[in-house]
Amino acid sequence: MFTGIVEELGEVTAVEELSEASRFRLRGPVVTDGAKHGDSIAVNGVCLTVVETGDGEFTADVMQETLDRSSLGALHAGSRVNLERPMALGGRLGGHLVQGHVDGTGEILSRTPSEHWEIVKVSLPPKLARYVVEKGSITVDGVSLTVVEAAADWFTISLIPTTLALTTLGLKKPGDPVNLEVDVLAKYVERLLAAGVDPLTAKEDQP
Repeated sequence: MFTGIVEELGEVTAVEELSEASRFRLRGPVVTDGAKHGDSIAVNGVCLTVVETGDGEFTADVMQETLDRSSLGALHAGSRVNLERPMALGGRLGGHLVQGHVDGTGEILSRTPSEHWEIVKVSLPPKLARYVVEKGSITVDGVSLTVVEAAADWFTISLIPTTLALTTLGLKKPGDPVNLEVDVLAKYVERLLAAGVDPLTAKEDQP
């Protein structure tokens, strides 16, 4: 489980094409400190498993399903990426609960700068719209953010200077894809209600 608080702005150093998969080598001295084979690291919001580490870099295999359903397939050597290690038990939950399981991709539609922050408008797949609410949480490229406005096919987020400087969201241009993960709590509540279960008591409603 992650928190959506990016620890490091890393870089893709190599991409090796495999059979229905790709192997990425990424540079991230902070997140690789103490990392070992089998550990998890979120890359632009996608939970990946470490294969090898060394000299401040790590490799991870990405299967075709992940390449198709996320923006990782568009990465190449030199691409900057948001990196985060899983939250340690007892650690501070600075953002919100993030699984690293991408629900879909959006596209940067526009950027409106102001003196102290920047409003970014992002397209929203219709199937995800019901999970996105004003002042709710959403993960964009692995960054935990608060929704400013929510519509049927777009939403806006407000980015402070720290986010602009320390994550890929400061580099994205209109037309660029981003990974989206909605708040998992909303999905669980929807599933319980569809099954006729009261989410507050976990008991089935009586006919």
